[in-house]
Amino acid sequence: MAKTTTPPPNAGAAPGPDTVCDVLVIGGGPAGATIATLLARQGRQVVVMEKAHHPRFHIGESLLPANVPLLEQLGVREQVQAIGMAKWGVEFCSPQHSQPSFVEFGDAWDKRQPMAWQVRRDAFDEILFRNAAASGARTLEGCQVRQVQFDAEGATVQAVLDDGSTQRWRARFVIDASGRDTLLATQNQWKQKNRQHNSAAIYGHFRGAERLPGKREGNISIFWFQHGWFWFIPLADGSTSVGAVCWPYYLKQRDKPLAQFFADTLAMSPELSRRLQAASLIDDQVWATGNYSYSADRCSGARFLMLGDAYAFIDPVFSSGVFLAMQSAFDGAEVVGKALDQPVAYAAACRLFDQRMRHGPRQFSWFIQRMTNPMMRELFMHPANPLRMQEAVMSLLAGDIYGKTPIWTSLALFKAVYYLGSLAALPRTWRAWRQRRQLIRDAGALSGENVIAGSS
Repeated sequence: MAKTTTPPPNAGAAPGPDTVCDVLVIGGGPAGATIATLLARQGRQVVVMEKAHHPRFHIGESLLPANVPLLEQLGVREQVQAIGMAKWGVEFCSPQHSQPSFVEFGDAWDKRQPMAWQVRRDAFDEILFRNAAASGARTLEGCQVRQVQFDAEGATVQAVLDDGSTQRWRARFVIDASGRDTLLATQNQWKQKNRQHNSAAIYGHFRGAERLPGKREGNISIFWFQHGWFWFIPLADGSTSVGAVCWPYYLKQRDKPLAQFFADTLAMSPELSRRLQAASLIDDQVWATGNYSYSADRCSGARFLMLGDAYAFIDPVFSSGVFLAMQSAFDGAEVVGKALDQPVAYAAACRLFDQRMRHGPRQFSWFIQRMTNPMMRELFMHPANPLRMQEAVMSLLAGDIYGKTPIWTSLALFKAVYYLGSLAALPRTWRAWRQRRQLIRDAGALSGENVIAGSS
């Protein structure tokens, strides 16, 4: 049965007083829990439907410094800090360079956000979810939304509980925070695969991995290799999240069990292999996720908003996912207020919301699309700060892209340096471009999502 903060409504019954709300939020992850908290504090009747039960496994453990003020506004900073591993910067490792490169968030333009945390997402997401309930939202677990139908007055939402029974709700407004389930985008065929970020991931958690010394122990490490890149994320409980984001062409070649294929892939990075030499895979579990990057052709409508991954997901190389999800919730809470209280202002609020939803992924995507280019690798492996370019790039990597920090001229200069450097080494750039075009083509690899495999 669904776990709920109040007695559950009658399964399958027509909407009544217990099955009507102002706002129904689909999904209890960072985006859904955040907007539920904010709307409940406004005095709204908010219901959150989460298909799983917290705590539940989720990948994406690395937060950005820009998450910190959002956590403070939600009142959960201390709880997150208690479960988190301090993250002060990023290590980049390239097989073409003999030494790694280290950059710190404290070198960003605004020095007031020098760090974030690495977190286990099961614990982090549960903190946000329970905070929504404590703020007055009605939270239902084991309750999966299957269909949403809109009409002139609101929406009818059909949900299925763990025991197979159904619920029918009426809501004035719907928030789709269903993550990579992309409920509304899938239901209405709004979802489009991102051909420029055509990749998939294989990942697992390890015990006993060698970490960086001292203050850098909690830093995320990025390792390039011939088929993509690896992440290495140390967590406070002693485990380390390790994953490979790969081109579909490479993954299509898999002819052995997933766990063995993952081990063979890790072996392609000598430095990463050295750090995992004494490590063991926890519970012998390896996960794989395909159809990795996408976006929807809209994120708002007459009676709905789509937040975070329900709208778009990009390659996670810069750990932007949780931040973009939570920021979209803060932006969305203001828009919902317009929809419910000032309908004449809703259309204008949606236009601004749509711009901000596109802004974040667009800023990160320019770097992501070029991350494996030799010139971009050179710039990250040899960081310098003429005309405050490094400060601007670190501000973007910290998530400082929505405020008034004046980074944009310096970012434009950084991009100009990238283009000029690429032209100066045109044969190398051309070879890299052709190779990427070949490797990102959709080879049908891992067309399903969230595949789990043991060591057999």
